[in-house]
Amino acid sequence: MAYDEDLATRIRDLIGPDPDLTEKKMFGGLAFLIRGHMAISASGQGGVLVHVDPGRSGDLMATTRATTAVMQGREMPGWLRVSPEDLASDDDLSGWWKSASGTHGRCRPSSPRTRSRRSKRRYARPSARRGPLSLATSAEPVTASISDRS
Repeated sequence: MAYDEDLATRIRDLIGPDPDLTEKKMFGGLAFLIRGHMAISASGQGGVLVHVDPGRSGDLMATTRATTAVMQGREMPGWLRVSPEDLASDDDLSGWWKSASGTHGRCRPSSPRTRSRRSKRRYARPSARRGPLSLATSAEPVTASISDRS
């Protein structure tokens, strides 16, 4: 199921022009990212997926009909699924946006994904301490050929 384009337009209009905001299709929906961190998404399953402070998610679930998001069979703390019925008015949607944007107002910009330090070390130039990369252990040249093997 594709995401609700009318809901995505409502989110876009609610947010307004923001230089820190980007949109990206992911998880079957349209995600709105603040400084590279997903805040809210017009979900492909209907409604929105909202990223809130995990410490507040229990209170939000107790006072609304939002549920903890489940991805690949795992509950995701801090991620709430809000049904389309609970987003009927712009005020309803605005409240969820404030919960999401408040969480990400503290986040530093995410950096582009690069190889981890570990993988960089694996392919780094050999250090002088390890010695040369030669397979020969003596100063004599290697003269064996494939046909010499029995």
